[in-house]
Amino acid sequence: MTKISVKVPDILLPNDSIDMSKWAVVACDQYTSEPDYWDGVKAATDGSPSALNVIFPEVYLSKENAPIIASINKTMNEYLDNGVWKSIGKGFVLLERSTPITPKRLGLVIAVDLEDYSFVREDKANIRATEGTVIERIPPRVRIRENAPVELPHIMLLIDDRNNSVIEPLYAEKDNLEKLYDFDLNMKGGHLTGWFVKDTDRVEKALAALLDEKVLIEKYGSTDEVMLFAVGDGNHSLATAKACWNNIKATLSEEEQKDHPARYALVEVMNLHDAGLEFEPIYRSVFEVDTKDFLDGLYKTVADSGLDCNYKCYTYTTADGKKDLMLPSNAAVAVALVQDYIDAYIKSHPGSEVDYVHGEDSLKQVTDAKANRVAITLPPLAKNDLFDYVLKVGAFPRKTFSMGEAFEKRYYVEARKIK
Repeated sequence: MTKISVKVPDILLPNDSIDMSKWAVVACDQYTSEPDYWDGVKAATDGSPSALNVIFPEVYLSKENAPIIASINKTMNEYLDNGVWKSIGKGFVLLERSTPITPKRLGLVIAVDLEDYSFVREDKANIRATEGTVIERIPPRVRIRENAPVELPHIMLLIDDRNNSVIEPLYAEKDNLEKLYDFDLNMKGGHLTGWFVKDTDRVEKALAALLDEKVLIEKYGSTDEVMLFAVGDGNHSLATAKACWNNIKATLSEEEQKDHPARYALVEVMNLHDAGLEFEPIYRSVFEVDTKDFLDGLYKTVADSGLDCNYKCYTYTTADGKKDLMLPSNAAVAVALVQDYIDAYIKSHPGSEVDYVHGEDSLKQVTDAKANRVAITLPPLAKNDLFDYVLKVGAFPRKTFSMGEAFEKRYYVEARKIK
């Protein structure tokens, strides 16, 4: 069989006494400028074992992270020792998610081999980053993972399965699978149902078929480069897992490396062509700036770019409201143009910062929160262009696209031991 970089994981789930609506919480890298959201999560999960107690919401990241990380690791060990987590055995988990704006979205929880992942374009890895990776963001995350006995993923990988051959057949036969959970998500995250998939060979064969030479030529016109998985969400978490594995790997013999649990990472796989998967642009909120100075420079940069700017976006400040900003319709080009300007501005204006925001409602809320902030919207990415672009060009500029709105991100449910 073609190498597909997949490992069948031993899945941990909360035991049957746990309230799943209190257990599952949204990905830690969401609502990073909205502490009120995470205060709401605390209230919603109060008094019950919860994934909130074993993750680190990035809204709280600071220079004094060590006590929080120590508490997370302590709670993980307590959950293991006290039976909060139970093993359901080896297999995959088929997911169905509905949200307030998406009636159905399918996923499959598997584990992947970190040896086959890289965010470096020249590595031509089987699992690739789709957006630029900020190396400086990895060390703080390593400190969270390096002593953790368990991983909970918000990583989402995409497959280019145009014939719906991997996940969809499992869903068609879901009534024959063991249902693991079926519950409403907190904070208006929708509903989640999971089934246990024990026939993993079938899935692995279907994944291998996506790398058939004829299939690759039909989709991309070439077999010069091969990629099965593209990282849709959680690239910095996957890069962190790889960094931790490299540190551990250096202490092991070749034999010990082959099946060490830290060599693998738990992920959710989605079909790029799932009708319930929508790509949303990630907006920018730049703060602690002289708004007139910042906006004058931005509009001049766009005007001087010589690019065909035919897609209407806007800038927004609380004082001046909305103002049209015409940008290239190609998301990668538009994001690079705006992000390069923001980076240069911040470099020359100490104290200025940028945040990456999902959804116009959140963008307005964040920008209204304080003076001296500018919001910038951007064009959406055409998802059919994703695999071809990454194979032929490389990673998109960072924060080019998002798979849905913030409340549609993966909620932590499944876990796996990594020690």
